[in-house]
Amino acid sequence: MKQLLPIGIDDFRKIRETGRYYVDKSLIIRDFLKYGDEVALITRPRRFGKTLNMTTIREFFDITADSRGIFEGLAIMDTEYASEINSRPVIYFTFKECKARNAESLLFMLADVVAAEYEKYRLVFNDSVDRTKRSFYMFYRTYGMLLDSSIDEDNLKLSISVLMQAVHEYYGIRPIVLIDEYDTPILSSVEYGFHDELKVFFSGFYGAALKGQGSLHQALLTGIQRIAKESIFSQLNNITVYTVADMPYSQYFGLTESEAEKLLSDYGLALDDAVKQQYDGYLFGEEEMYNPWSALNYAKTGILENYWINTSTNFLVRQSISQAGSLFRKSFDKLIAEGTASIDADLTCSFLELRNEDTLWGLLVNSGYITVIKKEPASTSMTVRIPNGEVRTEFTKIIAESVRVGSKELEKMFKFLLARDIDNFIEVYKGIVLSCTSYYDAKENAYHMLFLGMCISLNDLYKITSNIESGHGRSDIRMESLFPERPHIVIEFKQGEDVDTLKEEALAQILDKKYHQGLDGDCLCIGIAHNIKECAIAWLLTR
Repeated sequence: MKQLLPIGIDDFRKIRETGRYYVDKSLIIRDFLKYGDEVALITRPRRFGKTLNMTTIREFFDITADSRGIFEGLAIMDTEYASEINSRPVIYFTFKECKARNAESLLFMLADVVAAEYEKYRLVFNDSVDRTKRSFYMFYRTYGMLLDSSIDEDNLKLSISVLMQAVHEYYGIRPIVLIDEYDTPILSSVEYGFHDELKVFFSGFYGAALKGQGSLHQALLTGIQRIAKESIFSQLNNITVYTVADMPYSQYFGLTESEAEKLLSDYGLALDDAVKQQYDGYLFGEEEMYNPWSALNYAKTGILENYWINTSTNFLVRQSISQAGSLFRKSFDKLIAEGTASIDADLTCSFLELRNEDTLWGLLVNSGYITVIKKEPASTSMTVRIPNGEVRTEFTKIIAESVRVGSKELEKMFKFLLARDIDNFIEVYKGIVLSCTSYYDAKENAYHMLFLGMCISLNDLYKITSNIESGHGRSDIRMESLFPERPHIVIEFKQGEDVDTLKEEALAQILDKKYHQGLDGDCLCIGIAHNIKECAIAWLLTR
């Protein structure tokens, strides 16, 4: 009988005690101790096992628990660090659900998470401590305010620090602090427009706990984005950050190829090319990684669906791409059309801190929308790619949103184009132009982006290029068919009032400048002219 899969379960103890399928990542504990960072931050995309790894570390060290049974047979128990099990107090928070539309609600959620950890240690203390000692007095004072929801911002800022000091006083051992998804509340405040209101709070909340005070042994934070140079961590100089481009911890978030192959084999499935194209493609450090959430769901259903993109939306990514300038767009067009691009990306600074082209690329890398396949030493220059089919589908949606059209409409439009049903293609295309563009969007680039969004899902059928030299000039979009039964496609856009004349000029430009040169077989040459919400199309099938 097959083990139950831990889909939606990211608590290590629950997975082990209920006998669910577990991929042994316990050596992350060894590396945590070996690296010995006072404060470490690991950034990884959503649904790549951050919370599960954090609860694994929590259960291993937790001095209040007996964890030998749930770690039996795991790799960490065969190392010199096995004796460290249940040896330290652990203070653990996960803020992954702390998302709210206003500051008051978000602060309430944070206080609720903190209160749960206070309750754990209140039961440990069990009134056996001297409440006149400052650390315990502050602990019970803060706990009372958390309990009756009367805590204010200033006391909430200090709540983690107060808890650490009381725990240290009680055990005589400095605790380990684990903060999972530390950036979720920060990103939520950005999404709903109240980040400035809470910036000082976040600085105090995290800073008081992590700035090298005497009650901290080690701290580990996880999140999607690095937010370490902003005022939130402005007073901290003791943070070591491990991004997706770094080797340390690279094998612990996601599934390696051998782990993915074993998982699927255990559930009667094969790691074939179709699975690789859909879920593979990430490089963390030098480790090739599979999306674990998607692999587990595929193991359960046997259906190659898009699972990762349905877990949540990433507001900051979507908003930032739609508002990006022309310099970013040039490389982004190449990425969308061809699947790879050479860029300069800053992974050491958050896009929230400094909004420019380099940090926007860093945002996409950290969020898992692109992955680094080559990085120049001591440089921000790197080559990136879209990892797999799931993410290509997500980009289609992002681009569709940027021109305010449904992604299914794009699919329908291209279905007609591939079938050489030009009349229906024109009808759908005109309908999209009419519904999705405004006077201010009526630029050639908007339509260019629309087509690239439509094309991104066709990388397996076409070699797609944008604004590259072909013949005697630069075609807007050139699609070289990878299969002889499908026509090649070349598209040229024009913008102006006389769309009937311009459509013919666009088509003539393709033919006169031989943009279709070198394409053997049928080629669908399409000239498209726009004037605000009006458009006209001329086409010719060459052989």
